Amino acid sequence: SPPLPGLGVWFLLVAPVLGGLVYGPLVQRFAPEARGHGVPEVMLAVARRGGRIPATVAAVKALASGICIGTGGSVGREGPIVQIGSALGSAIGQWLRVPATRLVLMVACGAAGGISATFDAPISGVVFGLELILRSFSAEAFGVLVISSVVANVVAEVIAGDRAILTLPHFDLGSPAQLPLYALLGLLAGLLGWAFARILYAVEDACDAVWRGPEWLRPAVGGLLLGGLLLALPQMYGVGYPVLEAAIGGRYVVGFLLLLVVGKILASSLTIGIGGSGGVFAPSLFVGGTAGTAFGYAAAALFPALDLHPGAFGLVGMAAVFAGAAHAPITAVLIVFELTGDYALILPLMAAVVLATGLSNLVSRDNIYTLKLLRRGIDLAAAT
Repeated sequence: SPPLPGLGVWFLLVAPVLGGLVYGPLVQRFAPEARGHGVPEVMLAVARRGGRIPATVAAVKALASGICIGTGGSVGREGPIVQIGSALGSAIGQWLRVPATRLVLMVACGAAGGISATFDAPISGVVFGLELILRSFSAEAFGVLVISSVVANVVAEVIAGDRAILTLPHFDLGSPAQLPLYALLGLLAGLLGWAFARILYAVEDACDAVWRGPEWLRPAVGGLLLGGLLLALPQMYGVGYPVLEAAIGGRYVVGFLLLLVVGKILASSLTIGIGGSGGVFAPSLFVGGTAGTAFGYAAAALFPALDLHPGAFGLVGMAAVFAGAAHAPITAVLIVFELTGDYALILPLMAAVVLATGLSNLVSRDNIYTLKLLRRGIDLAAAT
């Protein structure tokens, strides 16, 4: 690490501990809602609290997630930006004293604008707000979310310029004969997305059962475990988009790709379990991309005549695993399409996502977001 060269590789062990010492007390003192991945709290505010979110959540979430991710937390930016944008929308709405029906829309507008600006994905921002935050579609909601998403994207473009997160090679669907393989990938990805959600909360339960100290100290002590994992597999440090690019670009062998799948699930689950602040969207893309690429290598070896590109399966796997975890097929298709800007794989992408969502929903009606609330005795399906 350039800031602390004297630590050498031990920076990977020290950084999560130091980060936990900073964001642990910050979250515990000012906004406990900022702990975890954030989206379930926004969904709860919309469904049960008329869109009311404390204004302090935006500031605390921004600081806590930035510190957590910057010091090695293996989580994503989607959860934080959704919670930050939603809290800002709620705060402005409460200040203007808008009615609850309008306040809920302002919360969704904040989420849509945050996704649009952060990922340069204006369409996905709108659909995310409709599909996951409001959990309904209407012409009025669609209209205001589009305005919010467009304005946010334009402002971000002026301030930050190019915000491309992933730079991936172009892939084509060589032959319709490849579609059954993408369908099989979709089914496997649906199960993997479901498994990711269950492992995430199983690790969180284990951390809850073991920890007996003050909550503000939990991220720092748990950071020792996370740091140990990072020492063994440093590719798990932070969000991990460069590693995902390398995986889909064909720079890793199958065995290492599978190691990355297991490592990311464990690292992300541990980061959330020790009280870290960050999203699960990026980890699900990472898991899907690495697992899909490994599947592509296996398929290419079994069917050499089809001239398969393993990276194409990785790209489809990104969307399929997220769809299996979140039960959000439209968002999954659009976010990967907007992140890559590649339309050539839209048919296998859509097929795999639908199959992943269907199978995951058949196994369990709860997704990675609603499951967190259900574990607290809150059933959003009953509220609707």
